[in-house]
Amino acid sequence: MRDLINDIFVSNFDNPILSQLEDQASFELSNLLQYGDRLAFTTDSYVIDPLFFPGGNIGTLAVNGTINDLAVSGAKPLYLTCSVILEEGLSISNLRKVAQSMQVAAQNAGVQIVTGDTKVVDKGTADKLFINTAGIGVIPTGINISAHNIQPGDVVIVNGELGNHGTAILIARGELALETNIESDCQPLHSLVEKILRVCPQVRAMRDATRGGLATVLNEFAVSSDVGIVIQEQSLPIQKKVRGVCEILGLDPLYLANEGKLLVTVPQDYAEKVILEMQSHPAGRDSCIIGHVTNSHPGIVLLKTIFGSERIVDMLVGSQLPRIC
Repeated sequence: MRDLINDIFVSNFDNPILSQLEDQASFELSNLLQYGDRLAFTTDSYVIDPLFFPGGNIGTLAVNGTINDLAVSGAKPLYLTCSVILEEGLSISNLRKVAQSMQVAAQNAGVQIVTGDTKVVDKGTADKLFINTAGIGVIPTGINISAHNIQPGDVVIVNGELGNHGTAILIARGELALETNIESDCQPLHSLVEKILRVCPQVRAMRDATRGGLATVLNEFAVSSDVGIVIQEQSLPIQKKVRGVCEILGLDPLYLANEGKLLVTVPQDYAEKVILEMQSHPAGRDSCIIGHVTNSHPGIVLLKTIFGSERIVDMLVGSQLPRIC
């Protein structure tokens, strides 16, 4: 086990904190305080099937997903953990590829993987590889982003195309006679968030639209702040290929998972500045306003269709696609 850990993880994740090889990672509090006055702490587990898919793999997903959970609080991500559960018989070459991609993703985002754990279970008691990550970041002074802050009159913005990740995973499983070149949108969003906060520290709420997609996040926003939200169908950025797959399979793209998309609500006076700033970033080139917040129908999300009618967009019940992240 020690040889495995040294060969796969220590060699790839190498940094001064990890190299101590203690049972925990320790770092100077002064290094954290230079970024803000509050900690953000998150954890997530990744069980996606298949392990490798167009646009990424379970490793890049774990790193970027954890970074994004920190980023949408306004935090600067700094440190990650990595714990893996390996099924007996997993290819070492595949494990090495995952670890290498995790380190590349971490380096690109300016974070360090500083501690972790490895367990091996009998064949048949897991499915190849599961990853658990935790992340620590620091929230700048004066930033207070929460779904409870949303107010009537705010606008709702998304940073690009919806449903790409869910569609890419569905096709990658090879269970359907469908072919497409759609790739997952797996990417880190913290630098995009920094640009948003630079022009609008008064951001009300922000969340990445992963499991449950855009519809679930909007419902969480509406319930948390007891407001209504209205979105415009013609404004939703959805690829024709994604729409086509959804029509064939009877899926709703509003509920498909994303791994590089965030929803942000800002006061109307800041909307134009925020859009322009987001569009200047690679992860936000296709940013657009998709709706607004109202004091009517509190707790309910309405979709105005291209035909002029309205329908309620409910919270997702169950899961359209299992093991999507």
